[in-house]
Amino acid sequence: MEDKLIQNLQAFLLELGKGFAFIGRQYKIQIGSRHFFVDLVFYHRILKCFVLIDLKRGEIEHNDIGQMNLYLNYFRKEENTEGDNEPIGIVLGAYKDQILVEYATENISNQLFVSKYQLYLPDKQRLAGELEKLLSIQDDE
Repeated sequence: MEDKLIQNLQAFLLELGKGFAFIGRQYKIQIGSRHFFVDLVFYHRILKCFVLIDLKRGEIEHNDIGQMNLYLNYFRKEENTEGDNEPIGIVLGAYKDQILVEYATENISNQLFVSKYQLYLPDKQRLAGELEKLLSIQDDE
């Protein structure tokens, strides 16, 4: 999945939105005598912060959330420069257990987001239904 994202980096960045700059893939950090690798690192020029993305093939586990929290703490102390805002962490996986995620992220002060990805688009009818819902909400406002 990471290889596919890198091969299509321009399209991926455009999908993320305006202001993202690619910093690195498998970005190596050293904590004590151990080495860790952040899957994808971006810097958001408008928000003035690092955005770390960790990709998981299967279900997101509690230790994945703890690992991202470790990365965020490292970036806040070692990589941020004056004027940078707190880094943001995103853990993407094929599945997530909402209750496990709630317990694992409770009381974490870092900006850490956990979500699942889809390998395909929903069918045309479902997509049209979701679009209609969004449009009706917008019309109500």
